[in-house]
Amino acid sequence: MRIGAFISISRGYERALKDALSIGANTMQFFTRNPRGSAVKALDERDVGKMEELRKRENFGPLVAHAPYTLNMATNKKETADFTMRVLREDLEKLEKVGTEYLVIHPGSHLGDGIEAGIDRISAVLKEVVTGKERVMVLLETMAGMGSEVGYTFEQLYDIMDMTGTPEAFGVCADTCHLYGAGYDIKEHLDEVLDEFDKILGLEKLRIVHLNDSKFGLGSRKDRHANLGEGTLGLETMKKVINHEALKDRAFLLETPGGMENYKKEIEVLKKLREK
Repeated sequence: MRIGAFISISRGYERALKDALSIGANTMQFFTRNPRGSAVKALDERDVGKMEELRKRENFGPLVAHAPYTLNMATNKKETADFTMRVLREDLEKLEKVGTEYLVIHPGSHLGDGIEAGIDRISAVLKEVVTGKERVMVLLETMAGMGSEVGYTFEQLYDIMDMTGTPEAFGVCADTCHLYGAGYDIKEHLDEVLDEFDKILGLEKLRIVHLNDSKFGLGSRKDRHANLGEGTLGLETMKKVINHEALKDRAFLLETPGGMENYKKEIEVLKKLREK
């Protein structure tokens, strides 16, 4: 099973990979830059080389990057759209050098202009930035539907990718907390939810799973992560997700509260829940 968590790269990529290994992870997710801003450190090629050696030795991966929360592809403000496109271009170029497989991004918020306008603007940004020739695949994250968020239904994600003209260049990161908040009952009807995903998007699009419990219930449209087994989804749901035939070969990434010590405990729990 590929299981990991959010790991800081503030001390370099080699250190981050060692930190991930220390908690029992064999994959990891990291922010491309300050998640609440735009600050970014210059790439240290020597550090990347050491990380690559360790990664090969440990059979570690995939490497999953997450775009900062300051990006908004659905914005109606030109300066925000220009900033978003600049950061995405810079990050994709950098991540190729790092050997990252995926870049996860929140589709964005339409700021009151409506879902259709948001979809139009997101697809336009992606069409401008992604050529389809990149080695790093951009993954749209499933959202809970808070406020003016776009991307909380499978149909919305399909339309975004389809309107870029190169839908094959994109994939999906499914977040268990977000899915439940959006009204997809993965607790009682996981098979049906995955069947619906397959019919609309195709399961081959689902590349990564963010494994989070939820503080709120089904259809709440709220995005509040809880520790595994301490939310409305519960450990039994997590067990079903990580062992489901359609999902068990995907990489699972924790985004639960509590930091590294909690990640270590939850990774141990998940390994026990994994069926042979």
